[in-house]
Amino acid sequence: MSYVTIQGKARLLAPVVLLAALAACSGKDETAAPAATTGAAAPAATPAPAAADQAKVQTMDTAQLRDSASTALRENRMYAPAGDNAMEYYLALRDKLPDDASIKNALTDLQPYTLIAAEQALGREDFTEAQRLIAMVEKVDPTAPALPRLKQGITNTMQIAEKRTVEEADKAKKDAENRAKQQVEQQRLAQQQAAEATAAQQLAAKQEAARKESERVEAERLAATRREAEQRSAAQAAAQAAAPKPAAAAPSLRAVSTPAPRYPADALRSGTSGEVLVELTIGTDGSVTDARVLRATPARVFDREALSAVRRWKFEPISSSVTTRRTLAFAPNK
Repeated sequence: MSYVTIQGKARLLAPVVLLAALAACSGKDETAAPAATTGAAAPAATPAPAAADQAKVQTMDTAQLRDSASTALRENRMYAPAGDNAMEYYLALRDKLPDDASIKNALTDLQPYTLIAAEQALGREDFTEAQRLIAMVEKVDPTAPALPRLKQGITNTMQIAEKRTVEEADKAKKDAENRAKQQVEQQRLAQQQAAEATAAQQLAAKQEAARKESERVEAERLAATRREAEQRSAAQAAAQAAAPKPAAAAPSLRAVSTPAPRYPADALRSGTSGEVLVELTIGTDGSVTDARVLRATPARVFDREALSAVRRWKFEPISSSVTTRRTLAFAPNK
């Protein structure tokens, strides 16, 4: 029987047919309950309240098995849940009554549903359920044409799932490693950036400190230079103020009349001698326009006579006024 034929038969069968088979098997006239669906029926949404395991099924007598099978069929528990479904109850009945044709017919009718359920379990990769259903199909008919394909399918699907699991695990591992590497790299970059930022701040601070220090040193140098310049200027001004004014060059003056000063009588009587340094200014006409005593030895003895004499001096006319100095000596023997 091909898989297409099984599917077609499964779609044509209805729970009513199975109930009829169950009635024939039990010899009772049972009325079928309304079926939930036709075709490849899924397990009931709500399992039997008291699910029995396989060991319990094997301990049940034929009457109990028939009643349980009938109940499971009415509740649409054709192949599930494990230990409490029509398929397992009929298999247990067949073990006890191997020649009962009605039981064989019931199992034959249930087989397509179980095959479809096995296919669906494989599709959702529920390998435990698929293996359980395939095992039941094999118990019903070890030569069922669909068995090799289903067994190979479960092997292939398990290998694919295992390969996918390994690949997913490898991918997850690689992703985790990549994330770890990225985190390490990000941390390294963050640390490097932080170090560079710190170094840049330190360099900027050093440069700013160096600039301020350079400005301070330059300001102090300029201040010192200004102070030195001011001190030199003050010293030069003081030196110029203290230094005597240079006398006009003698060769530029030609005396016309330079009468000698009168010797003071008191100095003459006492025999006092001395000298007087006189600064005189000669105008362009050769006359003395100004005269003053710069130094006299002794003081205030010969000053008046010296000034009186030089104010009467006459020189040849000159182009511009000249200031000069002359020393007048006073000696009693002259």
